[in-house]
Amino acid sequence: MSTRTVHQRTVVGGLAAAGAALTLLVSGCGSLTTSGEDAERETHTVEEGFHVGLLLPELQTARYEAFDKPFFEEALAELCPNCELSYANADQDVDEQQTQAQAMLTDGVDVLVLDAVDSAAAAGTVSEAKAQGVPVVAYDRLAQGGVDMYVSFDNHRVGQVQAEALIAALEEEGTAGEGQIVMINGSPTDPNAADFKAGAHEIFEDQVDIGQEFDTPDWSPDQANSQMEGAITALGVDEIIGVYSANDGMASGIISALRSAGVDVDDLPPVTGQDAELAGIQRIIAGEQYMTVYKAIKPEAQIAAAMAVALATDTDPDLGEYRLTDVEDANGETVPAVLLEPIAVTEENVGDTVVSDGIYSIEEICTDDYADTDFCQEAL
Repeated sequence: MSTRTVHQRTVVGGLAAAGAALTLLVSGCGSLTTSGEDAERETHTVEEGFHVGLLLPELQTARYEAFDKPFFEEALAELCPNCELSYANADQDVDEQQTQAQAMLTDGVDVLVLDAVDSAAAAGTVSEAKAQGVPVVAYDRLAQGGVDMYVSFDNHRVGQVQAEALIAALEEEGTAGEGQIVMINGSPTDPNAADFKAGAHEIFEDQVDIGQEFDTPDWSPDQANSQMEGAITALGVDEIIGVYSANDGMASGIISALRSAGVDVDDLPPVTGQDAELAGIQRIIAGEQYMTVYKAIKPEAQIAAAMAVALATDTDPDLGEYRLTDVEDANGETVPAVLLEPIAVTEENVGDTVVSDGIYSIEEICTDDYADTDFCQEAL
């Protein structure tokens, strides 16, 4: 399988043997014709191979370049060794992603896997793909426009997991009901962020007092830092008993603001996160960040590859232990989907999650700055 870039911002890594548990049952032939104004789709075979386009949304979050892209490459190579992959990362630029998608469609991709920068804006890309007979897999974020399949995590549940962990931390510290929390949510253009926020609010209702709440453009750690500084000014640092941060990158900015306000490491309020970034895991073992949400990206990428191959070959994907369910997009259209379960990671289960799954090694986590932590002392 070959991989190529379509824009100067893209980063291409090498292929590794996948060992993927997901396999495709290739059967049937003929063309899949879609309804309405959609063009007739050409049916391909894995023996001959075909052209897949992968569009990822941003570089702020480490996961996309470090995990999503290489895992998808590996899985596609396992399922379709003769396939060609084009890859692009939009670096949080809506117009750039549209340009990248158009370039791929012009270049003749046979299926698109799209993680949209802006799900509403992506409707134009999805419609153009359908008009050309190119099926679209929505990856991680549910793009509008009538995609063919979708794989992500139960994003409402992600917010619930974060909120449940924060409440548990407050109860453990004995500070529940003694102050206010700050909510710093994700990007308003990311539908996943809205789901995280809704899930968290469902748990927080009648249990905590939310003193300040923000939505954070582009998931920016710098914006989160400024928002946290504003919350500290408005509420007083001593009144803040916890912080809901929608992801790890923003948690870094939040913790920096708290430290700048004079809060010692031992006195930091519990701060949530998401994505199990290496820096987030290191903050957790150092006692700066309370938790993160680990989303097993490898099966997500493998499922996306299986969906892409199935759509290109007009076959059913064998999803192993996973099952399709129906979700509705923003326009009320039904989309077959696989939704994976998120996992809360605290200091107590770092070894049983990101280490045991091979995401990070003990050596990667326990660098010189963290070697004296209890986790590293026990692990090394």
